[in-house]
Amino acid sequence: MSRTRIKICGLTRPQDVRAAVDAGADAIGFVFYPPSPRHVSFDQAAELAALLPPFVAAVGLFVNPDPGFVDEALRRVPLQLLQFHGDEAEADCARYGRPWIRAARVRAGVDLLEFAACHPGARGILLDAFVEGYGGGGKTFDWSLIPAGLDRPLILSGGLDPENVREAVRRVRPWAVDVSSGVEVAKGIKDAAMMAAFIAGVRDADG
Repeated sequence: MSRTRIKICGLTRPQDVRAAVDAGADAIGFVFYPPSPRHVSFDQAAELAALLPPFVAAVGLFVNPDPGFVDEALRRVPLQLLQFHGDEAEADCARYGRPWIRAARVRAGVDLLEFAACHPGARGILLDAFVEGYGGGGKTFDWSLIPAGLDRPLILSGGLDPENVREAVRRVRPWAVDVSSGVEVAKGIKDAAMMAAFIAGVRDADG
C-alpha cells in the first residue's frame, strides 16, 4: 500500500518547522495570503524554508494573487510547489512554469470531476471544507461527497487532527493529507506533540 504523504501548512516559527520535519512531514506550507493569521512575509518564509532538509518540499499557498506577487515569491523563496486556494483558472495557475495543485472547497452540489477537468495541469486536487474565508477553518466535510474516478492525486484537507486522521486515511485513502489548525495551540502556532501524534496516526492508518 502506498505511504500517505503529509503536508503541514501555515507554519510561522523556526521551532515548528524543525518539529514538523523531525516528526516526518513530507511538505511544509507557507501562507502568502495577507488576511490569514498564518500569513508570512517573503523574508520570513525564506528563513523558514532554509531550515528544510533535502526531500522535504516547501509549498507556497496563494489566494487569487496578483501575478507579480507570485513572481516575487518565487524570486525570494525556494518553493517547490504552488498551491492555489481561491478562484484561479487553469491559466492563472500554469503561468509560472512551476508544479501546482488546486484546492476545491467541497460542499453538496460541487462537481469535483468537472472541477478537476477544468484544471488539467494540476499535479493534484486538494479537497477542503467550504467555510467563510480560505483554509484553516478547522471544519471537516462529508467525505462521501468525494467521487470515484478522480484522475489526479487526491490531497485530503479540512478539519483533520490527531483524533480523526486515522479514520480519514482509512476511509478516503488519499495520496496525501494536509493539516493546519488541527495541530495548533493558536493560529499559526503549531504544537510539536500534536504534529507527532498526527503523523503517527497517518502511519498507523497506512498499516
